[in-house]
Amino acid sequence: MKKQTIFLLLILFLPSLVILAQEEQEFPYHFQVKGNPIIKHKFTADPAALVEDDTLWLFTGHDFEGNQSGYKMKDWLVFSTKDFKNWIEYPVPLKITDFKWAKSGDAYAADVVKRNGKYYWYVSTNWSGIGVAVSDKPQGPYKDALGKPLLTNKDSFASDHSWATIDPAIYIDENNQPWIFWGNGECYYAKLKENMVEIDGDIKQITFEGAPFTEAPWIHSHQGKYYLTYATGFPEKIAYAMSDNIEGPWEYKGILNEIAGNSNTNHQAIVNFHNQWYFIYHNGGLQNGGSSYSRSVCIDKLKYNEDGTIQRIQMTSEGIQEPVK
Repeated sequence: MKKQTIFLLLILFLPSLVILAQEEQEFPYHFQVKGNPIIKHKFTADPAALVEDDTLWLFTGHDFEGNQSGYKMKDWLVFSTKDFKNWIEYPVPLKITDFKWAKSGDAYAADVVKRNGKYYWYVSTNWSGIGVAVSDKPQGPYKDALGKPLLTNKDSFASDHSWATIDPAIYIDENNQPWIFWGNGECYYAKLKENMVEIDGDIKQITFEGAPFTEAPWIHSHQGKYYLTYATGFPEKIAYAMSDNIEGPWEYKGILNEIAGNSNTNHQAIVNFHNQWYFIYHNGGLQNGGSSYSRSVCIDKLKYNEDGTIQRIQMTSEGIQEPVK
């Protein structure tokens, strides 16, 4: 067989061989991280993070590999670490097909929260709405908790496009009240009932002057202040606003990080782990295939100014150098 023919066959079949190798990966899969992106054996996107005791749990979307012309995402992934150097990947905990009502939907951005001894995974299904899955363990497996969407496009009352109800973010406040935030083009929020699978009261909209809201809301608090971070523009940057109350009013404070490499989208999670704040995001920076449709999760430090505002995020190739203790 000619060398040219062998080379052509390798080009044609290598993506399939890579996917096959990943499907045969033994779990739990242990790996070490050296710089950003932190996960190099798969394409990951839309990070959400949950800190429990001495462990950080990372939940991500999963981009298909190789020359995609759009977002192709059919399941979600889960990882954990105690020190940012040594990581564990677990079996696929949740797939879009686990939500029978989502039909041919997509496994878009999601968030996970612990409540009453269970773990609730709130997911985007693109045009079908936001669903909820539940598990007894953070690594899953998860199952549909409702058998129907928690939120649909009719709940995004100020929007008129089919992907308005995406990007859920959950926050439990100091009064133990759970909240859900979401949206594309407009930002919405509501209380959740104690059972975590019903909306409690009215759905409301967040508005303020400043960089316009595109998607990817994330709520966190620090020293009595609430922070709403979100993607703005397209290609997206991450901006933020602050408030003394989780229901606002919100005051725009500026851009947190710039366009993330060659990725049109930007999606963040912000957590405190071992008394240090971290900014978790995705870019298209993985060598050999990284793009807007084959993204990768990265982690860098987040720092506050004395007045509570946040310093501009420095996105690095080195990532977190020193292991967390």
